Amino acid sequence: MNSPKLDYNTLEISNYIASNSSTKFLGMIIDEKLTWYDQINQLLKRLSSACFALRISTPLLPDETLREIYFAYVHSILTYGIIFWGNSTHAIKILRMQKKIIRIMTKSNNRSSCRQLFKTLRILPLQSQYILSLLSFVVQNKDQFTNNLEIHNINTRYNMNLHPPLLNLTLSQKGAHNSGIRLFNHLPVRIKQLAGDINLFKWALKNLLRSHSFYSIQEYLQTKLIWMTNYLLMGTTHIAPAMH
Repeated sequence: MNSPKLDYNTLEISNYIASNSSTKFLGMIIDEKLTWYDQINQLLKRLSSACFALRISTPLLPDETLREIYFAYVHSILTYGIIFWGNSTHAIKILRMQKKIIRIMTKSNNRSSCRQLFKTLRILPLQSQYILSLLSFVVQNKDQFTNNLEIHNINTRYNMNLHPPLLNLTLSQKGAHNSGIRLFNHLPVRIKQLAGDINLFKWALKNLLRSHSFYSIQEYLQTKLIWMTNYLLMGTTHIAPAMH
């Protein structure tokens, strides 16, 4: 029985057109189903190194210095591309690692609740940082969004809301554009009114998120947000000193 002949030209071509399940673009690993699984696993490896560095440094350095190290090392890893991968179901693994780092910095035991620790350190949990980063992107790119006032000129309390497009695909609904609209529309009116000034908007939003320390998008959407209006009710436009 003769063995089938191999067409080496065909084999050579197939090597070039073989599909790949993921690709690296601008430092982020994008998989074909946009689950961000590989990207998050890569971040976990980098955060593990940061965790080790902070574990060694914590007994030797004051709290404020540790916080500066956190923002220089951990925060820069967490925030890069977060508006894309931060809504992934796998992002919970990053939050767990972040909690571990926070416990190390505060010398807390492994069972300590981290919500108050985040507030004390003035550090945002992962999903709160995702909300801040995504809504900052929305406000900085207002020309890419349509508000309800542009659709109709009826004066309602929803005029400042962004108009959501009609989307059928689940991936599109979970994308940065549509998620940004949904999160922005849930903000208190007084913060939406600050959207014309990106610095004031970010300062107000950051204070709101720090006061709640949301662990999930669902928690944010299910909470009736009450903006602490002390500054706004006094008519001040003072922006607090820049803080991480």
